[in-house]
Amino acid sequence: MNRRFVAYLLGWLLLIAAAFLCMPLAASVLFREAPAPFLAAIAIAGAAGLALVKIRPPADRHIHPRDGFLVVGGAWITVSLVGAVPYLVAGTLGPIDALFESVSGFTTTGSTVIADTASAPDSLLLWRAETQWLGGMGIILFSIAILPLLGIGGMQLFKAEVPGPVKDKVRPRLAATARSLWLVYLGFTAAEWVALRLAGLSGFEALCHAFTTLATGGFSTRNTSVGEFGSPLVEWIVIVFMLLAGINFVLHYRLLTGRPAEVWRDSELRYFLGVIVLSTLVLSATVHDDGARLADTFRNAAFQSLSILTTTGYCTTDFELWPTLPLLVLLCLMVLGGMSGSTGGGIKSLRALLALRSMRTTLHRLIHPHAVRPVKYGGAVVSEAVLSGVWAFLTAYLLITLAGTAVVAAYDYDLLTALSAALTSISNVGPGLGEVGAYDNFSHFPGVVKVVLAACMLFGRLEIFTLLALFSREFWRR
Repeated sequence: MNRRFVAYLLGWLLLIAAAFLCMPLAASVLFREAPAPFLAAIAIAGAAGLALVKIRPPADRHIHPRDGFLVVGGAWITVSLVGAVPYLVAGTLGPIDALFESVSGFTTTGSTVIADTASAPDSLLLWRAETQWLGGMGIILFSIAILPLLGIGGMQLFKAEVPGPVKDKVRPRLAATARSLWLVYLGFTAAEWVALRLAGLSGFEALCHAFTTLATGGFSTRNTSVGEFGSPLVEWIVIVFMLLAGINFVLHYRLLTGRPAEVWRDSELRYFLGVIVLSTLVLSATVHDDGARLADTFRNAAFQSLSILTTTGYCTTDFELWPTLPLLVLLCLMVLGGMSGSTGGGIKSLRALLALRSMRTTLHRLIHPHAVRPVKYGGAVVSEAVLSGVWAFLTAYLLITLAGTAVVAAYDYDLLTALSAALTSISNVGPGLGEVGAYDNFSHFPGVVKVVLAACMLFGRLEIFTLLALFSREFWRR
């Protein structure tokens, strides 16, 4: 394990974090707010980063497989600690709450401990939104786009950051892939900002919501989320961009480069769109009131289906007032999540699809013991190693969810609150049910619960095994 090189890489990541803190710093000056919270964070990140980069630079700059996991896990923890500094210095949140809010931001979860966003400085709300935007595509993915400029390869970082069952590179070189995906991400963000401005939002609120929509994060500048704007046009714009954010960005690149046939042949995309249509129809049928307009019901159902499935977590209505069946639908969507290669969380559509096909194949073999019927995806046979990884992931996901539920329940919260709090954390959704519902927050939890839920967010964002590997004794053996 090349620990000196790992420290060197973390130093560069801290310097990158310091650079991104310049945007809210400039906003604090523009809005005539105190710049001290961001100056402190920049000073800490910059000093630590320079120390790690300049002190004994490593001669060996090769990333070993284990180094990738250590860099990625260390990076998300490190930037979360740095991201907590502005909340703490501003006096808005205490140490544990500041860390919770920062982790929720970078993991694009969107659960918040800020009870009243109107009382928070605008520059701090911008930083809050920016953390989600950075976490959305992945701060590591951004880093590997520029690491080649330093003479550093990034494949091991990519494997640790994106440990899904199937990887699909856009361009032959990894750095070119990262830059291509970031250009798509930037383009969609700019497009949504323009659309929201034309729909009547201020430049500041349009930027914050563009950041958090494309990141499928869900932090809003309003206490009651997007519904507080009272604008059907704004809601439809957000619906469109939540859908785009929940789709594999490789497919966006293919579509933008004139290959629509390849996009539609993707079975995961068809599955994902099918789940959206089915859940929207079920919600529309079960929550419609006799006195309401059908168009409004459909819009609310489509918005909430997409918001939960893509793990964005915005709200346009207090869905806790809905009947039991639509709430069960939302819980299921919370687990499923967006497509692989998207900014969404959850177990990802590809894993769900492969699990369903694996179950179908197993049933077929029980009925026809001598039949040969492998699981296929994209016309190719899926190896047993990949299927084993899918089931291992689902098992770990379940066990961590149960552990998080037990911790919350141990502090005398009801089962619905405990289960949905753990589930929304590991799936990086944001709102849950019970005492963490659509218009609630997480400030009422004890410190221990907040730390556990923040850990669940990190496990979910890094798709569990990146962090689990760090807890293995074998990982640290030479």
